[in-house]
Amino acid sequence: MPQSKNKNSKAASGMGNIRKKTRTVNGKTYIYYEARYTEGFDPGTGKQIQRSISGKSQKEVAQKLKAAISSLDSGTYIAPSKMTVGEWMDVWAKQYLGGVKESTVAAYNATIRTHIKPGLGAIRMDALDTHLVQSFYNALREPTNDRAPSSPKTVKNVHGILHKALQQAVANGYIRFNPTNACILPRVEKKELQPLDEAETKLFLDAAKGHPLELLYTITLFTGMREGEALGLTWDRVDFMRGTILISKQLQKEKKPGGQFRLVSLKNDKPRRIMPAPWVMQLLRNRKLQQYEHKEKAGAAWSNPLNLVFTNELGGNLIPQTVVRNFKEIVAAIGRPDARFHDLRHSYAVASLRSGDDIKTVQGNLGHATAAFTLDVYGHVTYQMQEASAGRMQAYINDILNL
Repeated sequence: MPQSKNKNSKAASGMGNIRKKTRTVNGKTYIYYEARYTEGFDPGTGKQIQRSISGKSQKEVAQKLKAAISSLDSGTYIAPSKMTVGEWMDVWAKQYLGGVKESTVAAYNATIRTHIKPGLGAIRMDALDTHLVQSFYNALREPTNDRAPSSPKTVKNVHGILHKALQQAVANGYIRFNPTNACILPRVEKKELQPLDEAETKLFLDAAKGHPLELLYTITLFTGMREGEALGLTWDRVDFMRGTILISKQLQKEKKPGGQFRLVSLKNDKPRRIMPAPWVMQLLRNRKLQQYEHKEKAGAAWSNPLNLVFTNELGGNLIPQTVVRNFKEIVAAIGRPDARFHDLRHSYAVASLRSGDDIKTVQGNLGHATAAFTLDVYGHVTYQMQEASAGRMQAYINDILNL
């Protein structure tokens, strides 16, 4: 065995020539350097097993070559994988996403198909390095003849998927390190929230009066439910005796041709129980009466198999695109065409904070994972509250000190 290690080391050190090469990624040509070394000998044929190492500079390749030789000598060497990135992404998506939601798997596969495989799919795993991945990320930010430049958020999503897949490859022993770890991602600019203020909320409620979806919009506005949560709310989750709503499911369409709408777990898999204002619970009672009238009118045509609170006049689930289209018509009529359905949720959160709810209560009602996340999203509101608090304290000081 020692003799075999010496052979390997000698062969590797004797193959120290570093060659300059080029590779084209997404239409751009990049220069890199490559060196070859002997990993060992095939036990069947006795022939040398040759491996290559690449990098963006001669110095980087020399360091990698030295590390490979050192690991051969110490017995810690891991043979590079012969799979391409595209082949591994297919394997990973098929076999290592068992605990991931169906919709998330569909989103991952779409990103792999449209971004990762076209950019990196043909590259062998053993040749993938940080510079190539960084070049791929940078190329995504530039327009081409057949696509617009990707946003920083898209690049971040691509990175997240590629990083997870390559981290599994490291755990499997297919590659020695994860080349995405050292990559620099573009900064994602946070969009300023545009919730409805008090005056706009009044205008919105007036404009929605008498609309078929009035109760849906109003209840969403005063509970902070997400779109899928509101559309997936079922009557068995509404407790009129206690005045609470258990939010445990969301309505989602299957991500496949001819996919059906069904109830699935929440975004973070954590059900939450909220206690809306009594007026909101009365709106739900009104909705129950309204739905009963629809059922009586529809007769045998009525069908509400999911026991949904919000349905069409025949008991079927509401279509998200229809809900959003009608919402946009209403907000356009009050001078807020930029408002999104999700802004009803933001409006609820801001109103809660301004009315004096503590951040932990708001976090729980919104279903955020942590209070820190809630603070990050609505920090501008808490700053205004701090200013108001400082003003009240100053008034108190003025009173006791006769200032």
